[in-house]
Amino acid sequence: MPKLTALLHTQNDALRLGRCLEALYPCDEVLIIDHASRDGTLHIAREYGARVVGAEPGALPGSYLRLANAPWILCLESRESLTEGLAASLYEWKSETVAESTVSAFSMYLREETATGWIENPTAQTRLIRAGWDRWHGQLPANDPAAVSLEGEILRFVLP
Repeated sequence: MPKLTALLHTQNDALRLGRCLEALYPCDEVLIIDHASRDGTLHIAREYGARVVGAEPGALPGSYLRLANAPWILCLESRESLTEGLAASLYEWKSETVAESTVSAFSMYLREETATGWIENPTAQTRLIRAGWDRWHGQLPANDPAAVSLEGEILRFVLP
């Protein structure tokens, strides 16, 4: 069964971090890269058992993958959460023999909260990657058109 590390970058995310961490039960480890938070972000992260590492000035997003204790990395933003369906898909994925597969990435659909309701993004985003991943768009993996989509969704909350 492959191990899975959730990787999140935080900066003053105390108001929304708990919701994200609460949904990461399929993950074997939660690794938080903190960018000098001055609120209760670090306290909340540690309450949920996350390992917190301070961001290194000028470090590229991929440089933090070496800190993960698992060969697979789930990349999320602190304002995002997994649906129960996506959590179930991750458990199912872990129970399969993917460690030996040729798939290097998996993607997930995103629903985003707005002031007028939820918007579904029709394009899946690459979020589950192998530890050697080297393509980034900001702090998240760059989309890979060959990534296999998992069932379920990531919810992105705009409001705390």
